[in-house]
Amino acid sequence: MSALTVGTPVSTATVATAGHRGRGPRRTKERLPWGSPLVYFIALVVIALMLAPVLYIIIGGFRSNSQITVDPAGWPDPWNAQNYLNVLTGPQFWRQVLNSIIAAGATTAGVVALGLMASYVIARYPFRGRGALYALFAAGLMFPITVAITPLYIVIRDLGLMNSLAGIILPQIAFALPTTIIILVPFLRAIPDEIQEAAFIDGCSRLGFFWRMVLPLSVPGVITVGILAFIGSWNSYLLPLFILNNEASFTLPLGVQAFSSQYSVDTAKVLAFTSLSMLPALLFFSLFERRIVGGLTGAVKG
Repeated sequence: MSALTVGTPVSTATVATAGHRGRGPRRTKERLPWGSPLVYFIALVVIALMLAPVLYIIIGGFRSNSQITVDPAGWPDPWNAQNYLNVLTGPQFWRQVLNSIIAAGATTAGVVALGLMASYVIARYPFRGRGALYALFAAGLMFPITVAITPLYIVIRDLGLMNSLAGIILPQIAFALPTTIIILVPFLRAIPDEIQEAAFIDGCSRLGFFWRMVLPLSVPGVITVGILAFIGSWNSYLLPLFILNNEASFTLPLGVQAFSSQYSVDTAKVLAFTSLSMLPALLFFSLFERRIVGGLTGAVKG
């Protein structure tokens, strides 16, 4: 006769116990709450390899030439900020900072304005050759500015833009447009057609829909392409090297090269100038890192 008689109340726990009776212990795969130690170790090694040269340049600016000669990898003893003060109090550094800000700001404004308008047409308007036009911009990613530097130099010289910031702003806008359009088109395509139809029913024009709906909805992508364009222009070296021959129009990357040649024997001062030149881009990228990742993620989802 069964141990469970009729009329005897049976609890859920009893049934579960009876159901699993005779089976072995259930094995559950436990995962460490803090992740794998190997992954963290590899990440720390990669971070150390990336930050070590930057920290060496920054710390080297606080040393003297004798300290660098005796112990190139040592710590400043004592710490000396005079190298940084000499660079900051000189007019050369601030003039180059201003040139870089003008070039990067104008490049960013042109890339965002032209890229957003071109992306809006490609994403929202059906017309013959739209796919070919988009593929043409995508193909522009395969032609870096290094490949086209010689014919680009000839064109800029014939236009009379040598030794001017306009001579580097216009090519930088052109070469940044492919990346901008590739990122922005998925954002604009993701806007539901119902929103556009409702806006047209309410009497909104195409231009009004662009300003009132498209721009607010595409802010993450616009911020992403703006940051990428600004950093790319700020760190540009090859194009200014070919176009700018007058020291008064030098940007910071060219200024570092000229300063290194002028003060080649003063290694500590060169390190101070180099660290001050790269700090703005590092801070700018660090502050807007989440914006860049979020914009790129939205572009991939779109």
